[in-house]
Amino acid sequence: MKLYKKEGNIVQILSFPDENAEKGDYLVVEDNEAHKALIVQVIDVQFAAVSGMLEELLRTLSEGSDFIKGEDIDPLEIAPHITYIQDASLLVCKIRATLENDQLSPNNSWLPSRSQSIIIKLSVQSLMKLAKVDGDLPIILGGTKDSTLLTIDATAIDGTLNIITGKKGCGKSHLSKLLMISLVGYKATVVIFDLNGEYTSIGMTQDGKRNIYYDKIHTLNPAQNFKVSLDQLHLNVVMGILVHALHLPGTSAREFRRIWKDLKDKDKLTLVNLGEAIRNCNCNQHVRDALASRFHSISNSGFFTDNKTEANLLDESLAKCKNQGGAIVINLKNTSTVDRQIVVEYVLGKLVDSLQSWKLKAVFLFAEEAHLYLRETYWDDIVTRMRHYGIFTTFITNQPDTIQETIYRQADNIFLFNFTNEHDLDVVSRAARIDAETVKSIARDLPPQHCLTLGKVVRDFPMVTRVRSIDVKTMGETRLFFS
Repeated sequence: MKLYKKEGNIVQILSFPDENAEKGDYLVVEDNEAHKALIVQVIDVQFAAVSGMLEELLRTLSEGSDFIKGEDIDPLEIAPHITYIQDASLLVCKIRATLENDQLSPNNSWLPSRSQSIIIKLSVQSLMKLAKVDGDLPIILGGTKDSTLLTIDATAIDGTLNIITGKKGCGKSHLSKLLMISLVGYKATVVIFDLNGEYTSIGMTQDGKRNIYYDKIHTLNPAQNFKVSLDQLHLNVVMGILVHALHLPGTSAREFRRIWKDLKDKDKLTLVNLGEAIRNCNCNQHVRDALASRFHSISNSGFFTDNKTEANLLDESLAKCKNQGGAIVINLKNTSTVDRQIVVEYVLGKLVDSLQSWKLKAVFLFAEEAHLYLRETYWDDIVTRMRHYGIFTTFITNQPDTIQETIYRQADNIFLFNFTNEHDLDVVSRAARIDAETVKSIARDLPPQHCLTLGKVVRDFPMVTRVRSIDVKTMGETRLFFS
């Protein structure tokens, strides 16, 4: 391989047929005189545009035609050399770092010698060692093309915003389950908004037996084993549900706050008394109607109860996870859109409350298809304000355009599966920690179950991995008629 051209942070390298290099491979452009080297990644492979190549190919094509008779004469035996040149490749590479004295730096301003540079492949194992992609809390994502296991550190997910995206059926939920059980294994507290009931059996092996995570998985089904009594609720949590989930106007919200406090002071805070107080309140008819409609939404959800014995506070489940770690699966599969928003609002409010009072140190939140139950203005709130409280979110979606651009700008890690749609790739390319050329070139060629990992977890060295299998019972397969 020979260095051909450098433009900005793009390097072009000539490669011959016996020098096998593919998209995603890492190369070292080493300049012995400068005692430095460039670490580059192949993002595209093209044919080398050699002057006169078209004429030579046309000549070769005409030689094989039936209407031209004669005998090929090659006295200088140059035909094999011409064929060798015809198959030469041009590797378009992205500069990832400069290596000097076994230390990596982002500097790419220097120019290695074109004639003296030596270019060799860099194994993933060697790159991970140089980039120090390791730690005391390893999470094995899977295998790379050169049979190296890509191992990230759990601390690289701690305190970060993560996005797992790709088209349907490529393995997003599988990776999220892998990350989730790995965090639980390190005694972390994880909360999952499970839209399709995919995580409810994660405590079981594929053959239906209990696995090591069985006692750490707590599934909460709203209106079944997950109910809340009004007198156990904080007013701020209730107001969050009314204003954000049920869109209660400001004037009506102030009246509700007055009614709530009045019942609380009299120790008469129940669903029955709340409904009666709203019907009898001395206020504007429009305000009364607004309060009544929201009250019916709350009472009909089945999520709230006056029976304290059947109430299951989220605090109890969080307490079980506090010391030994665990996952709380909020199963939203059988809930309506409005009820779903009520439950999500309650859970987020309780998490913030627990974190503010230091009942919890931090929590990892996994949100499957969050656009179906989180209002748009709430995304920034989770990522910015709640992040400071200790809620670290992972969004999982097959519709990247449903995630706001500001979220991509703040994303620390992106786990990208296959996308062929140009619009989807453009959306993902807006992330601050990645470049558009890498995403558009590599992501569209990823096979199923293969993931392009970008961000802090790989020290900003994009790596392609086949996600490893895990022995848990998966519930996310598409039901088929023709099995």
